[in-house]
Amino acid sequence: MFKNITEALEYIEKQQELREKKLKEQKIYVCVGTGCTASGSRKVYKRFVEVLKEKGLNVKVETMDDDSDHPVVKKTGCCGLCSLGPLVKFTPSGITYHHVRVEDVEEIVEKTIKRGEIIERLLLTDSVTGKKVKRLEDATFFKNQTFYVMEGIGTSECEKIEDYMGRGGYKSLIKVISSMDRKEVIKTIKDSGLRGRGGGGFPTGLKWEFAYNAKGDKKFVVCNADEGDPGAFMNRTLLERDPHSVLEGMIIAAYTIGAQKGYAYIRAEYPIAVEMFNKAIKDAKSLGLLGENILGTGFSFDVEVKEGAGAFVCGEETALLASIEGKRGVPRPRPPFPAQRGLFGYPTLINNVETYANVPKIIRDGVEKYRRNGVEKSPGTKMFSVTGPLKLTGIIEIQFGTTIRYILENICGGTTDGKKLKAIQIGGPSGACLPEKYFDLPLDYDTLKSVDAMVGSGGIVAITEDSCMVEVARFFLDFTKRESCGKCVPCREGTMQAYSILEKFTQGKATEEDLRNLEDLSQIIKKASLCGLGKTAPNPILSTLKHFRDEYVEHINGKCPSGTCTALRKYVINPDLCKSCSLCARACPQNAISGERGKPYVIDQEKCIKCGICFEKCKFNAIELV
Repeated sequence: MFKNITEALEYIEKQQELREKKLKEQKIYVCVGTGCTASGSRKVYKRFVEVLKEKGLNVKVETMDDDSDHPVVKKTGCCGLCSLGPLVKFTPSGITYHHVRVEDVEEIVEKTIKRGEIIERLLLTDSVTGKKVKRLEDATFFKNQTFYVMEGIGTSECEKIEDYMGRGGYKSLIKVISSMDRKEVIKTIKDSGLRGRGGGGFPTGLKWEFAYNAKGDKKFVVCNADEGDPGAFMNRTLLERDPHSVLEGMIIAAYTIGAQKGYAYIRAEYPIAVEMFNKAIKDAKSLGLLGENILGTGFSFDVEVKEGAGAFVCGEETALLASIEGKRGVPRPRPPFPAQRGLFGYPTLINNVETYANVPKIIRDGVEKYRRNGVEKSPGTKMFSVTGPLKLTGIIEIQFGTTIRYILENICGGTTDGKKLKAIQIGGPSGACLPEKYFDLPLDYDTLKSVDAMVGSGGIVAITEDSCMVEVARFFLDFTKRESCGKCVPCREGTMQAYSILEKFTQGKATEEDLRNLEDLSQIIKKASLCGLGKTAPNPILSTLKHFRDEYVEHINGKCPSGTCTALRKYVINPDLCKSCSLCARACPQNAISGERGKPYVIDQEKCIKCGICFEKCKFNAIELV
């Protein structure tokens, strides 16, 4: 444990020197983030250790102070390229392999580690050029990003506080508690223009100032890591790959506003993130960077992990606080705001994971460097999770002002099957659907707001031309209606009724009156709901009504333009193409197809259940979807 600031600073500087040295030596970095772990990366890591020992190499695992020249197998956090895991990177060459299997390890050790040979089949294929690339940094996916929060791509050791210190970690905390006035810290955050990354985009410095000025015998700092949006996993990734950046941001915030206790509210479905953050807390305490009398300054602050039960509504600040207090996670009216009266009735500062992770870097590197990226009213960078039928998907970090099209084409490489992109859904399940004509808009808080969309959680879902936008709206509303806490009538009952109307559309039973009712009901839910969940739940409906209204009209007329809605499908047999082979009739589970040899077969529309098996079985393209 460090006795004072001087000891801590000397140790950090030593770790910075060691890290620079280690990156020049031969090391093996295996990604153990959730995406790669799901693909077997921890088994790959274990096999590397076993094989290196079997080959007689004096392998040392997870040792920062090791000065040997032997390979060291290390666990690294997610680099964002989740669709190609498990990923393995080698230093100092930077060579990176993807989709590494346990069976590949022995070959990698023999060829790449011992002889320096490259295994071509394991190299990354560039999403834009289609060519093989040797180094992670040379892939277009990474070259076209702007890394700030996600520094140390492919080489950050997620489980080690020493590695974080080797990247300058905890220097900002030392600077703040040793030489900065609390008001000076607030001014720095305000000058940076940092806005909350949890979705609302509220100015962070202003929120800190409110909490600082609030009167109370106790104050709390809370980290909102209740990332419940389908397809959004930025917070999980950051907590797994760099937990100390979030923890340091929380400690700085606590010192600034005068808080004594902190909570990290992490959803229980993120076991690796919970494990990593608990380890970060333990390691920071062991060195005297957290707990009683931090670095001998008299400042005391402790952090506890609270695991959320998976309720989407607990991402709302007041519902989250209720959950920490052991109550049912439901929102309450505001004011008073949490900064005035929050956890247990005391002033409480709440920021999300990515917001806290930005703070140490702003303090350490300065406001000017932070504002070099982004745009005037939305400076800095933002992490997004990109999903859908794209060549590469996962976590990216781009500076605000980057266009949607640039992300989809120049980072993710376009669609997997060459289909045209029809729209994106941005901002989580309660975000808006934007058509292709908006793809050249810059991504920032104010620009998106001007087209009735939002940055939100940072989730981007790509939607291709063969998708039904009515079904897209139904899919997302299905999630938000189930996640409604039920406290207020507009959200509880309104989302259920809106969902029922959308089902009528997808079943071919909707009328013009249903269309009018759906639009009116969505506006009522948006205006009258108590919290952000209800107020934003109708966004997928309102945005699809605005940009894809013709698809709703076609459903009223009995046709789904994409053929997605099963109830509106109609399979017919083209008599000119039918060869009377009976393959379709034999495959039909409902015996809905009949005919005789030498004559075209026919489908009984009363018996047909629209399963499409006949369509798949026909070898002559005689069965058509109309």
